[in-house]
Amino acid sequence: MTTHQPQRATLEVHQPTPIPTPAPAPMVPVQVGQIPAVASIVLPDGRVVTGYAIEPTKPEPDAAKPLVSRTAVNVALGGVGFLAVCGGLLMLTTFIAALAALIQQLIILAAVVFGGFIAVQVLGASRGGTTVNIRKAVFKRNHFHG
Repeated sequence: MTTHQPQRATLEVHQPTPIPTPAPAPMVPVQVGQIPAVASIVLPDGRVVTGYAIEPTKPEPDAAKPLVSRTAVNVALGGVGFLAVCGGLLMLTTFIAALAALIQQLIILAAVVFGGFIAVQVLGASRGGTTVNIRKAVFKRNHFHG
């Protein structure tokens, strides 16, 4: 009977290379009045978490606050726009009234000229010439025979 011995594998051991870390910051002594308060919170599962309370950031003071609010500026601009629209409408109504007066005067002028033309035709025919009795006239080839 032959016995087999297991072969032994050669093992290589790798050592990790250390990562260089920067030197720790020097310790700065803290004055007694500047030690932050430590807060502890009990979580619902019973664990206690302890840490420093973080103060909320304070907003910067309004050094460059505008002298006039934006709302006041918007209201003023709206008022200026409204006055511009009203002025434009007033000018539009004035223009329409002037245009209507011009058209009315042109109609009157046309009536006077046409009426004068008719008056000259009527009065000019009765001054001289022959008087024709239309009841006795016979119209024949655009000539009057009586």
